[in-house]
This record gives sequence, structure tokens and C-alpha cells, in this order.
Amino acid sequence: MATAPRSLRPNANAAINVLLVDDSAVIRGMLRRWLEESDIIRVAGTAADGQAAIREAQSLKPDIIILDIEMPVMDGITALPKLKAAVPDCHIIMASTLTTRNADISLQAMRLGATDYIPKPESRVEMTGGTSFKDAIIEKVVALGNARRQRQGKPALGVAPTPPSPRPLNVAPLKAAPRPRQSAGPAQIIAIGSSTGGPQALFKFLEGLPASFQTPIVITQHMPPTFTEILAGHLKKVSGRDCREAKNGDHIRRGQVYVAPGGKHMLLKGSAGDPVIELDDGPEENFCKPAVDPMFRSVASLFGNRALCVVLTGMGSDGCKGAAEMRKTGAPVLVQDEATSTVWGMPGAVSKAGLADQTIPIGRMADAVMRAAKSE
Repeated sequence: MATAPRSLRPNANAAINVLLVDDSAVIRGMLRRWLEESDIIRVAGTAADGQAAIREAQSLKPDIIILDIEMPVMDGITALPKLKAAVPDCHIIMASTLTTRNADISLQAMRLGATDYIPKPESRVEMTGGTSFKDAIIEKVVALGNARRQRQGKPALGVAPTPPSPRPLNVAPLKAAPRPRQSAGPAQIIAIGSSTGGPQALFKFLEGLPASFQTPIVITQHMPPTFTEILAGHLKKVSGRDCREAKNGDHIRRGQVYVAPGGKHMLLKGSAGDPVIELDDGPEENFCKPAVDPMFRSVASLFGNRALCVVLTGMGSDGCKGAAEMRKTGAPVLVQDEATSTVWGMPGAVSKAGLADQTIPIGRMADAVMRAAKSE
């Protein structure tokens, strides 16, 4: 689709407004062209460094800021808290090349208030030679921009309006169908799926678990390679728990947290008494790798009703089919509520399918998981 003439582009009130911050004029120009191919995105302004970005943000009050990390005058990580102060409810997407250092900085940024990240291809050829980076950044902007609009009481753009919910927010849906009797003993494993906004939700959830809670946890968070190892390190720092990127052949042990590595699906094999991680290099599911559904299916097969399913914030519906498999066995299914989710896609899909036993704010998720895991 060709870029719309400026006279035909949407005004600020009828668009998702974006501020682009990057020291490369070439990158700023390319991102502007890509974003403005959409008739619901408006690039309200650009800046070449963090200091200029703060001035622009104060004036423009954008919905989304795409923020480069490495810039002169003021870098992205320094500018981040100042941008959050200027526009508190703005979603900030960190953009960085896929290096260990920048992955670490991106995760630091999310602990400081950034909403999401996008790894920039390391070469000009990779950046312009395909559509994956372009599609990913447009998808994130639309999802996060619409989430902000809806919190402001404005209709989402580019999607059909939905009728008002017949029940209040955050109330668990009625069960869709009879299910097996739930576990007669405590859960042997907690399986968690998350995507956009997931790192922040995981930080908060794990911080809320006491050291005495030793049920092992497996996590599939949509992330590329490099980032998942760094995420495990940050989760360990935040929670004090033994968190690690999963390796093929790892035996699941009590008190440990395993994060699916970027680029591989994480499955659980062996037996419930001695579960072992198997990394699978099969095709993407739900356009994701790692995907949540394969992990949930394997947990359901191995543990049945002695598992606990948790779906946190994220775009799309990955995890919904797997949650259905877990629910069939009698495993409790908990989802993050809409009010505290960055994007209520994944948990919303589970809730709307009638699969959620509880719909819970992230600040209360740790307590809810502990109660459900120890239920008799």
C-alpha cells in the first residue's frame, strides 16, 4: 500500500500517534514511510537524540514512542524515565540491534517502564530485504496504540467495535463446559505463557512469591534468541530465585524457573516424577517460536490435573488452545485481567473462550497461584 498523501493522513484524534527517536535520519525516514502506509498510524514527530525527544514528547503527547538505545547527546536509557514523566501513559518501544549488550539494556529499560522492545536487524540489507521487521513494528504499534486508546475511553482503530461486556471487568467467566474433578493434591508444576508486556508481568509475579514456594515454573515468553537468556538473568535478580534459560535435557527441579530459549519450542517429556525439558526446532505455531501452545500441551499430557496454567499479557491468542488442553485434564487456568495487561490478547482469548477459572490483576497473581497450587 502506498504512503498516503499528507493531506489525506489521519489527524491526531483519529490515529495512533507515534514519536520516532533515532540518531539515523535514514532509519527515521524508513520507519516513517512504513508506519504511514497504515491509515490508522500518524508519525507526529521525530527526534535524533533523547534530549530532543523529551521536548517533542512534552509537546506532542504521543501514544507510542519508538526509542533507539544508542544516540549522541542523550541515549535512550537515560531519556526513558524523563519521557515517562513527560507522558506517563505513553507506551515506549525500545529499538536495538540484536546484541547481548543491547538485549540487557532493553530488559533494564522494561524494568524502568518501557513497554516492549523490538530487535533491529544488524544490517541495512536485513532491515530492508524482507517484511518481518516492518510487520512486527506495525503490529506492535497498532496493538499498543489501541490498548492506550481504549484505556482513555476511545474506540480501537482498524477493528470492528465490540458490544459492551455483559459482566463487570475482572470477573471470571462462566465455565464453558463440565470439566474433570480438580487435583486432589498440590500442583507439581506451574506453566506460564506471556508476550507483549510479559517481562514486566513476570518481574511482578515472581517478586510476589516467597522463597518457601518451591513448585517449579516453566515460562514461554515470546522473545528472540539472546534476549531469553538475558531475561532469565533479570528474573533471577528481581526474584532471588534460580532462573535459567532452558537447555535440552534439563531435569526439572523444585524451586527452579525455566525460560524457553528464543527460536525453540520448550516441551516437557519423561514422567511427572522426573520431567525433562526437550527443545523442539519444529515450525512456528501462531507465528511464534517459542510458542506457548506446545508447552501447555506437553504439560497437560505429562502432569494432567497436577499442573497449573497461567496466561499473562500478550498480543494474539497463543496459549488458548493449549490452555483448553490443560483445562480438560482438570488443571486450573488463571489469566491476567484486562486492566493490568499491556495488551489483553492472549489472556483475553482464554477468557472469552470460557476457559479461565480466575481472572486476576497481576499484583494479586502470586497469591492466587499459591492458593491454586496448594489446593486440596
